[in-house]
Amino acid sequence: MTPKDILLHLRLPFSLFLMPVYWFAISQTPNLDKPKAVWIFIILHVFIYPASNAYNSYFDKDEGSIGGLEKPPAVDKKLFWVSWVMDIFAVIISLVELDWIFALMIFVYGLVSKAYSNDTIRLKKYPILSWLVVGFFQGAFTYCTIIMAFEKSFETLKPQILPALISTLMLWAVYPMSQIYQHEEDAKRGDTTMSILLGITGTFLFTAIVFSIAFAGFFFYFNLVDFITLLIFNFPTFAFFGWWFLIIIQDKKQANFKNTMWLNLLASVCLNGFYIWLCVK
Repeated sequence: MTPKDILLHLRLPFSLFLMPVYWFAISQTPNLDKPKAVWIFIILHVFIYPASNAYNSYFDKDEGSIGGLEKPPAVDKKLFWVSWVMDIFAVIISLVELDWIFALMIFVYGLVSKAYSNDTIRLKKYPILSWLVVGFFQGAFTYCTIIMAFEKSFETLKPQILPALISTLMLWAVYPMSQIYQHEEDAKRGDTTMSILLGITGTFLFTAIVFSIAFAGFFFYFNLVDFITLLIFNFPTFAFFGWWFLIIIQDKKQANFKNTMWLNLLASVCLNGFYIWLCVK
């Protein structure tokens, strides 16, 4: 693999889709330390998430489109080692700039992300288990990891239980949609993903239900003004989702890479925008 191929498989822009959890946690911590917040952002979005992408790419060896990369280059062992080196760097930086608790939680996250695609364990082939694990670790676990970097006490996590749960619900809603265009590719490897289990129409209905539950959580957590602002920020996502569902009913081929990436982009930009607004208001 060339350095360019490796860089492509890191899928750095794909980190945008996981960024809402970061901004949600940052907006809700009462003891924000800006230098720490910058280091957390770098550790997660420059090292941990790209390392997970690289590791997943190495074991999946996709020939078709994958999240954030329409035409993935062929992979070799270099990508495997790059993934591990990036994870190690993330843990070292965490120890130096933050603390051992954050470093430990980052280390655990890295191991779980590798279990998702590693040939020996391969959580990915268990649709419900992988859905539960991915949603929990990319959502509530990451949210609490960020909060703990500022709060230093497990007692301070009690008021954060609901937003942490909402973060997981949002990931549980998005996760099947991210697989909707990969049914053929996943089936070739023997992976029965959550989206395959649900079917294309079922994936849309399931996502709509889980999103509704997540927004019910938002309603109870935020005051009315903030909740209405959340709805306004996310209107483009709702509109695109509804439009896409209508055309999917007539043509299942519209469950493709392009439309999936558009939905992911809209959802992440709208949520990021709302959480950043909470930070600066």
